[in-house]
Amino acid sequence: MRAVVTVIGKDNVGILHKVSGICAEMGANVIEVTQSVLQDMFAMIMLIDITAMDRDFAELVDRMTNLGSELGLSIHTMHEDIFNSMHTI
Repeated sequence: MRAVVTVIGKDNVGILHKVSGICAEMGANVIEVTQSVLQDMFAMIMLIDITAMDRDFAELVDRMTNLGSELGLSIHTMHEDIFNSMHTI
């Protein structure tokens, strides 16, 4: 099973480190990352493997959301199936 993490907001040092750190702590493996900085705006999409996670997916969602609040970023984490359903016509 996989999940998609999106991050958008003002660029700061260490965003990728902090987001991937939460993934590592919870046993989620980062499969693919794309990120871009446009002037001072940061945008990232991360695909993670949640198969071996040792905690509940809802905890991952909460931790990412809380991190976003702390850093002034919008961080959304959703199961890949939901992401695909939202983007399929």
